[in-house]
Amino acid sequence: MRSLLSAVGLLTVLPVRGGRFDRRSAAAMMLWAPVAVLPVAVAVALVSWAARLLGLPAPVAGLIGFAVLALGTRAFHLDGLADTVDGFGSGWDRDRALTIMRSGDVGPMGVIALIIVGGLQAYGFGALAADLPGAVTIAVIICLSRTALALACSHGVPSARPDGLGATVAGSVPVPASVIIALASIVIMAGAGILDHGPTGAQAGVIGGLAGYAGCLVLVRHAVKRLGGVSGDVFGAAVEITATIMVVAMLVRY
Repeated sequence: MRSLLSAVGLLTVLPVRGGRFDRRSAAAMMLWAPVAVLPVAVAVALVSWAARLLGLPAPVAGLIGFAVLALGTRAFHLDGLADTVDGFGSGWDRDRALTIMRSGDVGPMGVIALIIVGGLQAYGFGALAADLPGAVTIAVIICLSRTALALACSHGVPSARPDGLGATVAGSVPVPASVIIALASIVIMAGAGILDHGPTGAQAGVIGGLAGYAGCLVLVRHAVKRLGGVSGDVFGAAVEITATIMVVAMLVRY
């Protein structure tokens, strides 16, 4: 339970105090991540749905929901996405790329990434919030996109730096645990799809889950090749990329 509370405090704006955040508790926190963001996910879904019920256009409702998500998570993962894209796109060597990522300044590539990811997620939230089952799907996507954290922290994935968040959690999650939580997440995605659009929705959910986690693994692989490992920024990028792929998949009717 302490690990769950620690995950809530780390991944959301909720003023929750958990146990110590160290190497020993890191694996449990990453595995609890999908549950930790549940309060924020429910808030985003309800706000988006309520906005549609009030007659607001889908893009506006989705943008409001996305704003709630950003506020509810302190834009934690969005910041990581921007820094990661800036670092990857810098064209410099490993050390310079890591310096760029740590600086906190957002470059043009980071801004473009935020616009694309934010735009797709906001549009998707607005479209899905047309009915209650779609709103449930929004909450499910937000929660299950955090499964990417367990995948990115699996055994064998090194840290790009000797300090920071990456050094604490990188390689902390046993591979069987990350595989099990990913498979369970895909099943839940399929269930959300069935609730939303029946069998075609289930297919979209499975494809969204598989594609989302595949995108996460591709990012992690590139980070190891480009940076020598992962970092807190890479974790944030993994979450946002996974969420965006899932949203887009659930909008496509297979």
